[in-house]
Amino acid sequence: MRITEAAKRLGMSPRMLRYREALGLLPPVRGHGAHRRFGEEELAAVAHAIELERRFDASPAELAFALRVLTEPGVAHAVRELGLRIGRIQAPRRALDFEKEKALRLLRGRPGVDHRSKE
Repeated sequence: MRITEAAKRLGMSPRMLRYREALGLLPPVRGHGAHRRFGEEELAAVAHAIELERRFDASPAELAFALRVLTEPGVAHAVRELGLRIGRIQAPRRALDFEKEKALRLLRGRPGVDHRSKE
């Protein structure tokens, strides 16, 4: 089916469907003459995206960016760095830190041992 009929079945305008396509939220399917053709799979994918947006209170642009984070390592790294800087993500504990904490716990149980870190 063509975009006008697909948009009508999805309860949105053809313009909104084209916007979603520009964001990369539609499967890449084109028919003859470079016109987009929609089948049941394509409609189901768009409906699923709409359901995710509603469930997680996200815009189409936010969903498209989330997909970039999942598929582009450079974007994922940059977002993770931001999360660490603003305190929304905790840095993973390094193995050395874990071993230091384990040793300090063991020392706390011994009488006469100074338990403060010497850093």
